[in-house]
Amino acid sequence: MQQAQGPEIWIRGPVTVSEAPPEPAAAHATARRFSFVGTHGGAGVSTLTAVYGGHDCGRDWPGPDAPPSVLLVARTHATGLAAVLRALDTFRRGAAPHGLDLDAVVLVADAPGRLPKPLAQHIKVIESLIDVYRVPWVPAWRLGDLGGPPPRETAPLARLTGRSR
Repeated sequence: MQQAQGPEIWIRGPVTVSEAPPEPAAAHATARRFSFVGTHGGAGVSTLTAVYGGHDCGRDWPGPDAPPSVLLVARTHATGLAAVLRALDTFRRGAAPHGLDLDAVVLVADAPGRLPKPLAQHIKVIESLIDVYRVPWVPAWRLGDLGGPPPRETAPLARLTGRSR
């Protein structure tokens, strides 16, 4: 082992430099658990929990045995985006149940293809308020095939939930 000495103002005494780099802290961390909460019917909560893990709250707030970390879920149609804004306002006003931690919004595509401009503008507003994870249209999911790996575009969500199959 080598002995290295830093500036005395920052480090008191010699600093030992090991030969091997330390293990990353994340290697010992466990994946955080989330409660998926639908902001409207048909948001895709059950599908997301099947693919990414977590607790399926449907349209209810997490109960006492569910993880308090919340991911709000909505489709990318006008009704879904309006529902997300109402749910975000519920948290902003402090009207959500005590002890819940709003982590992000998950927007699930309501159809294949690009969004119309007005919907894309609504999403930009939501993204200015909170982290947003986007899930594209997945034809296999529509047919009930949830066994494959998550779509490549959802890698950030898969990392967040610890489900990068």
